[in-house]
Amino acid sequence: MILRELHCDVNILLHVLPDENRRQRLGRGMTDFRKALIAKPGRKVKFSQWDPDDTLGFHKGAKCEAKLADNLAKLDSLQNLLYAEKKHALLIVLQAMDAGGKDGTIRHVMSGVNPQGCSVTSFKTPTADELSHDFLWRIHKAVPAAGYLGIFNRSHYEDVLVVRVHELVPKSVWSARYDQINEFEKELTQNRVTILKFFLHISKDEQKKRFLERIDDVDKRWKISASDFGERKFWAEYVEAYEEALTRCSTNRAPWYIIPANKKWIRNLAVSSILVETLEDLKMKYPKPSFDVQDLKWK
Repeated sequence: MILRELHCDVNILLHVLPDENRRQRLGRGMTDFRKALIAKPGRKVKFSQWDPDDTLGFHKGAKCEAKLADNLAKLDSLQNLLYAEKKHALLIVLQAMDAGGKDGTIRHVMSGVNPQGCSVTSFKTPTADELSHDFLWRIHKAVPAAGYLGIFNRSHYEDVLVVRVHELVPKSVWSARYDQINEFEKELTQNRVTILKFFLHISKDEQKKRFLERIDDVDKRWKISASDFGERKFWAEYVEAYEEALTRCSTNRAPWYIIPANKKWIRNLAVSSILVETLEDLKMKYPKPSFDVQDLKWK
Protein backbone atom coordinates (compact mmCIF):
# COMPACT_ATOMS: atom_id res chain seq x y z
CA MET A 1 0.00 0.00 0.00
CA ILE A 2 2.84 2.39 0.95
CA LEU A 3 4.72 1.55 -2.27
CA ARG A 4 1.56 2.18 -4.31
CA GLU A 5 1.11 5.60 -2.68
CA LEU A 6 4.76 6.48 -3.28
CA HIS A 7 4.43 5.46 -6.92
CA CYS A 8 1.39 7.72 -7.31
CA ASP A 9 3.24 10.62 -5.67
CA VAL A 10 6.17 10.18 -8.06
CA ASN A 11 3.85 10.15 -11.06
CA ILE A 12 2.17 13.36 -9.87
CA LEU A 13 5.57 15.00 -9.36
CA LEU A 14 6.82 13.97 -12.80
CA HIS A 15 3.61 15.26 -14.38
CA VAL A 16 4.21 18.79 -13.12
CA LEU A 17 7.96 18.88 -13.71
CA PRO A 18 9.08 21.01 -16.67
CA ASP A 19 10.05 19.07 -19.79
CA GLU A 20 13.73 19.85 -19.27
CA ASN A 21 13.72 18.37 -15.76
CA ARG A 22 11.93 15.25 -16.94
CA ARG A 23 14.54 14.71 -19.65
CA GLN A 24 17.32 15.09 -17.09
CA ARG A 25 15.65 12.53 -14.82
CA LEU A 26 15.11 9.94 -17.53
CA GLY A 27 18.34 8.07 -16.90
CA ARG A 28 17.72 8.05 -13.17
CA GLY A 29 14.61 5.92 -13.07
CA MET A 30 12.16 7.00 -15.76
CA THR A 31 11.87 4.48 -18.56
CA ASP A 32 9.44 6.03 -21.04
CA PHE A 33 11.49 7.82 -23.69
CA ARG A 34 8.30 8.80 -25.48
CA LYS A 35 7.10 11.01 -22.64
CA ALA A 36 10.50 12.66 -22.39
CA LEU A 37 11.03 13.37 -26.08
CA ILE A 38 7.59 13.92 -27.60
CA ALA A 39 6.81 17.24 -29.24
CA LYS A 40 3.55 17.62 -27.37
CA PRO A 41 0.56 18.13 -29.67
CA GLY A 42 -0.83 21.63 -29.45
CA ARG A 43 2.38 23.15 -28.08
CA LYS A 44 4.70 25.39 -30.05
CA VAL A 45 8.08 23.80 -30.76
CA LYS A 46 11.18 25.92 -30.16
CA PHE A 47 14.48 24.14 -30.67
CA SER A 48 16.14 26.56 -28.27
CA GLN A 49 14.35 24.62 -25.52
CA TRP A 50 15.81 21.31 -26.68
CA ASP A 51 19.50 20.65 -26.08
CA PRO A 52 21.07 18.57 -28.89
CA ASP A 53 23.82 17.56 -26.40
CA ASP A 54 21.30 16.24 -23.87
CA THR A 55 22.07 12.70 -22.69
CA LEU A 56 18.78 12.34 -20.77
CA GLY A 57 20.62 11.50 -17.58
CA PHE A 58 22.44 8.54 -19.15
CA HIS A 59 26.20 8.09 -19.40
CA LYS A 60 28.11 6.55 -22.26
CA GLY A 61 29.53 3.15 -21.40
CA ALA A 62 28.87 -0.54 -20.90
CA LYS A 63 25.47 -0.01 -19.25
CA CYS A 64 24.07 1.95 -22.20
CA GLU A 65 25.65 -0.46 -24.68
CA ALA A 66 23.90 -3.34 -22.90
CA LYS A 67 20.59 -1.44 -22.96
CA LEU A 68 20.95 -0.81 -26.70
CA ALA A 69 21.81 -4.47 -27.33
CA ASP A 70 18.72 -5.48 -25.35
CA ASN A 71 16.59 -3.07 -27.40
CA LEU A 72 17.89 -4.47 -30.68
CA ALA A 73 17.17 -8.04 -29.55
CA LYS A 74 13.62 -7.02 -28.58
CA LEU A 75 13.19 -5.19 -31.86
CA ASP A 76 14.13 -8.31 -33.78
CA SER A 77 11.56 -10.35 -31.86
CA LEU A 78 8.86 -7.68 -32.18
CA GLN A 79 9.42 -7.33 -35.92
CA ASN A 80 8.98 -11.07 -36.25
CA LEU A 81 5.67 -10.76 -34.39
CA LEU A 82 4.62 -7.86 -36.62
CA TYR A 83 5.34 -9.92 -39.72
CA ALA A 84 3.60 -13.05 -38.40
CA GLU A 85 0.45 -11.33 -37.14
CA LYS A 86 0.06 -9.07 -40.21
CA LYS A 87 -2.44 -6.80 -38.47
CA HIS A 88 -0.28 -3.68 -38.22
CA ALA A 89 2.34 -1.80 -40.20
CA LEU A 90 5.01 0.48 -38.74
CA LEU A 91 6.15 3.60 -40.57
CA ILE A 92 9.30 5.33 -39.30
CA VAL A 93 9.96 8.87 -40.56
CA LEU A 94 13.48 10.25 -40.17
CA GLN A 95 14.16 13.94 -40.69
CA ALA A 96 17.21 16.02 -39.84
CA MET A 97 19.48 18.76 -41.03
CA ASP A 98 22.20 17.59 -43.43
CA ALA A 99 24.64 15.25 -41.58
CA GLY A 100 22.04 14.83 -38.87
CA GLY A 101 22.48 11.06 -38.70
CA LYS A 102 19.60 9.57 -40.65
CA ASP A 103 21.77 6.97 -42.38
CA GLY A 104 23.61 6.17 -39.15
CA THR A 105 20.36 5.67 -37.28
CA ILE A 106 19.15 3.22 -39.91
CA ARG A 107 22.47 1.39 -39.92
CA HIS A 108 22.81 1.03 -36.14
CA VAL A 109 19.25 0.81 -34.84
CA MET A 110 17.98 -1.42 -37.65
CA SER A 111 21.03 -3.68 -37.70
CA GLY A 112 19.10 -6.63 -36.29
CA VAL A 113 15.94 -6.21 -38.35
CA ASN A 114 15.06 -8.91 -40.90
CA PRO A 115 15.37 -7.22 -44.32
CA GLN A 116 12.57 -9.43 -45.68
CA GLY A 117 10.09 -7.50 -43.57
CA CYS A 118 11.60 -4.05 -43.90
CA SER A 119 11.91 -1.38 -46.59
CA VAL A 120 13.88 1.87 -46.71
CA THR A 121 12.78 4.68 -49.02
CA SER A 122 14.87 7.79 -49.59
CA PHE A 123 12.93 10.68 -51.06
CA LYS A 124 15.19 12.73 -53.29
CA THR A 125 14.32 15.62 -55.61
CA PRO A 126 10.99 14.71 -57.26
CA THR A 127 11.10 13.40 -60.81
CA ALA A 128 9.08 15.00 -63.61
CA ASP A 129 6.51 12.21 -63.26
CA GLU A 130 6.24 12.74 -59.50
CA LEU A 131 5.85 16.49 -59.93
CA SER A 132 2.93 15.90 -62.28
CA HIS A 133 1.00 14.34 -59.36
CA ASP A 134 0.07 15.68 -55.94
CA PHE A 135 2.98 15.82 -53.49
CA LEU A 136 1.72 12.83 -51.47
CA TRP A 137 1.40 10.50 -54.48
CA ARG A 138 4.95 9.14 -54.32
CA ILE A 139 4.73 8.92 -50.53
CA HIS A 140 1.60 6.80 -50.40
CA LYS A 141 3.11 4.26 -52.77
CA ALA A 142 5.94 3.63 -50.30
CA VAL A 143 3.80 3.16 -47.16
CA PRO A 144 4.46 -0.33 -45.72
CA ALA A 145 1.82 -3.04 -45.98
CA ALA A 146 0.43 -4.88 -42.95
CA GLY A 147 3.17 -6.94 -41.33
CA TYR A 148 5.97 -4.72 -42.60
CA LEU A 149 8.22 -2.03 -41.22
CA GLY A 150 8.94 0.91 -43.51
CA ILE A 151 11.55 3.63 -43.06
CA PHE A 152 11.41 7.01 -44.76
CA ASN A 153 14.83 8.64 -45.06
CA ARG A 154 13.42 12.13 -45.59
CA SER A 155 9.74 12.18 -46.37
CA HIS A 156 6.63 14.13 -47.32
CA TYR A 157 7.83 16.78 -44.87
CA GLU A 158 10.36 17.96 -47.45
CA ASP A 159 7.37 19.63 -49.12
CA VAL A 160 7.03 22.02 -46.16
CA LEU A 161 10.79 22.32 -45.58
CA VAL A 162 13.07 22.70 -48.61
CA VAL A 163 10.09 23.75 -50.73
CA ARG A 164 9.34 26.52 -48.23
CA VAL A 165 12.92 27.63 -47.64
CA HIS A 166 13.70 27.92 -51.34
CA GLU A 167 10.26 29.20 -52.32
CA LEU A 168 9.74 26.44 -54.89
CA VAL A 169 5.97 26.95 -54.70
CA PRO A 170 3.88 29.89 -53.44
CA LYS A 171 3.24 30.19 -49.70
CA SER A 172 -0.45 29.56 -50.33
CA VAL A 173 0.52 26.10 -51.62
CA TRP A 174 3.01 24.91 -49.01
CA SER A 175 1.09 26.41 -46.08
CA ALA A 176 -1.95 24.31 -46.99
CA ARG A 177 0.12 21.15 -46.82
CA TYR A 178 0.24 20.92 -43.03
CA ASP A 179 -3.45 20.09 -42.88
CA GLN A 180 -3.11 17.79 -45.89
CA ILE A 181 -0.28 15.92 -44.16
CA ASN A 182 -2.32 15.57 -40.98
CA GLU A 183 -5.27 14.18 -42.93
CA PHE A 184 -2.99 11.78 -44.80
CA GLU A 185 -1.42 10.50 -41.59
CA LYS A 186 -4.85 10.23 -39.96
CA GLU A 187 -5.99 8.02 -42.84
CA LEU A 188 -2.94 5.79 -42.43
CA THR A 189 -3.38 5.37 -38.68
CA GLN A 190 -7.07 4.58 -39.17
CA ASN A 191 -5.88 1.72 -41.38
CA ARG A 192 -3.57 0.30 -38.69
CA VAL A 193 -0.36 1.99 -39.77
CA THR A 194 1.54 3.14 -36.69
CA ILE A 195 3.62 6.23 -37.43
CA LEU A 196 6.75 7.27 -35.56
CA LYS A 197 8.38 10.52 -36.63
CA PHE A 198 11.88 11.35 -35.43
CA PHE A 199 13.63 14.69 -35.80
CA LEU A 200 17.33 14.08 -35.19
CA HIS A 201 18.36 17.32 -33.52
CA ILE A 202 21.97 18.45 -34.04
CA SER A 203 23.59 21.85 -33.59
CA LYS A 204 25.10 23.93 -36.38
CA ASP A 205 28.55 23.43 -34.85
CA GLU A 206 28.05 19.66 -34.81
CA GLN A 207 27.03 19.74 -38.47
CA LYS A 208 30.23 21.63 -39.34
CA LYS A 209 32.28 19.11 -37.36
CA ARG A 210 30.69 16.20 -39.26
CA PHE A 211 31.23 17.89 -42.62
CA LEU A 212 34.92 18.36 -41.82
CA GLU A 213 35.19 14.72 -40.70
CA ARG A 214 33.72 13.64 -44.03
CA ILE A 215 36.25 15.72 -45.91
CA ASP A 216 39.13 14.19 -43.93
CA ASP A 217 37.85 10.60 -44.18
CA VAL A 218 38.26 9.08 -47.65
CA ASP A 219 35.56 6.51 -46.82
CA LYS A 220 33.04 9.29 -46.12
CA ARG A 221 34.15 11.96 -48.59
CA TRP A 222 31.69 10.71 -51.20
CA LYS A 223 28.82 11.89 -49.00
CA ILE A 224 29.84 15.55 -49.32
CA SER A 225 28.32 17.76 -52.00
CA ALA A 226 28.59 21.46 -52.77
CA SER A 227 24.89 21.84 -52.00
CA ASP A 228 25.51 20.70 -48.40
CA PHE A 229 27.63 23.77 -47.77
CA GLY A 230 25.22 25.99 -49.65
CA GLU A 231 22.32 24.83 -47.49
CA ARG A 232 24.18 25.85 -44.31
CA LYS A 233 23.50 29.46 -45.27
CA PHE A 234 19.82 28.74 -44.73
CA TRP A 235 20.19 27.18 -41.27
CA ALA A 236 17.93 29.74 -39.57
CA GLU A 237 15.29 29.36 -42.28
CA TYR A 238 15.33 25.57 -41.90
CA VAL A 239 15.03 25.87 -38.12
CA GLU A 240 11.95 28.05 -38.56
CA ALA A 241 10.48 25.65 -41.13
CA TYR A 242 11.11 22.59 -38.93
CA GLU A 243 9.68 24.27 -35.85
CA GLU A 244 6.44 25.06 -37.66
CA ALA A 245 6.23 21.59 -39.22
CA LEU A 246 6.63 19.89 -35.84
CA THR A 247 4.24 22.33 -34.17
CA ARG A 248 1.55 21.88 -36.80
CA CYS A 249 1.98 18.15 -37.43
CA SER A 250 2.75 16.53 -34.07
CA THR A 251 -0.57 14.86 -33.31
CA ASN A 252 -1.80 12.25 -30.88
CA ARG A 253 -2.11 9.82 -33.79
CA ALA A 254 1.30 10.54 -35.30
CA PRO A 255 3.57 12.38 -32.86
CA TRP A 256 6.97 13.85 -33.53
CA TYR A 257 9.88 12.98 -31.24
CA ILE A 258 12.82 15.38 -30.91
CA ILE A 259 15.92 13.23 -30.49
CA PRO A 260 19.10 14.83 -29.10
CA ALA A 261 21.55 13.69 -31.78
CA ASN A 262 24.88 15.44 -31.25
CA LYS A 263 25.97 12.25 -29.48
CA LYS A 264 25.23 9.22 -31.62
CA TRP A 265 25.08 6.73 -28.75
CA ILE A 266 22.17 8.49 -27.01
CA ARG A 267 20.45 9.00 -30.37
CA ASN A 268 20.55 5.25 -31.02
CA LEU A 269 19.40 4.42 -27.50
CA ALA A 270 16.50 6.87 -27.64
CA VAL A 271 15.23 5.84 -31.08
CA SER A 272 15.51 2.11 -30.35
CA SER A 273 13.75 2.53 -27.00
CA ILE A 274 10.83 4.40 -28.57
CA LEU A 275 10.52 1.73 -31.27
CA VAL A 276 10.40 -1.04 -28.68
CA GLU A 277 7.97 0.82 -26.41
CA THR A 278 5.62 1.49 -29.33
CA LEU A 279 5.67 -2.04 -30.74
CA GLU A 280 5.12 -3.56 -27.31
CA ASP A 281 2.02 -1.37 -26.91
CA LEU A 282 0.47 -3.05 -29.96
CA LYS A 283 0.02 -6.21 -27.83
CA MET A 284 0.71 -8.43 -30.84
CA LYS A 285 0.26 -12.20 -30.74
CA TYR A 286 1.41 -14.99 -32.97
CA PRO A 287 -1.48 -16.41 -35.02
CA LYS A 288 -2.66 -19.91 -34.26
CA PRO A 289 -1.72 -22.67 -36.73
CA SER A 290 -4.24 -23.22 -39.52
CA PHE A 291 -4.51 -26.87 -38.54
CA ASP A 292 -4.30 -29.03 -35.44
CA VAL A 293 -0.66 -30.01 -35.06
CA GLN A 294 -1.77 -32.99 -32.97
CA ASP A 295 -3.23 -34.49 -36.15
CA LEU A 296 0.14 -34.59 -37.87
CA LYS A 297 1.32 -38.09 -38.62
CA TRP A 298 4.96 -38.58 -39.46
CA LYS A 299 5.92 -41.29 -41.87
